[in-house]
Amino acid sequence: MMDPAPVPVTSGSETDGPRVCDDMTVEVALAVMASARVEYLIVCDGDDQSTDSVTFAQLAILRDSPTYTDRIRLRDVLDGSLPRPDTRPGGVGEHGRVPSLLVLSH
Repeated sequence: MMDPAPVPVTSGSETDGPRVCDDMTVEVALAVMASARVEYLIVCDGDDQSTDSVTFAQLAILRDSPTYTDRIRLRDVLDGSLPRPDTRPGGVGEHGRVPSLLVLSH
């Protein structure tokens, strides 16, 4: 019999990161990452199933964009209703650093 549980979208080592609910705001998610000293979070739906992951760099770029408000939730970023930020060239500053990115030490 097949397992009816959904398969997480994330793969590899990202499945053991801190898990948060998709209704968390971007601002709170950034604070959680900074306090936990991690570079990504596993995002879960209301049934606590892993649906995706977000990185500190992705959220920092979104936070610095002109369309950012403190009401944006992780699900808004992940469901496609907002452009999903990335760190491709163009979003990267001098010396390969993302502008306004807080560097986390481990």
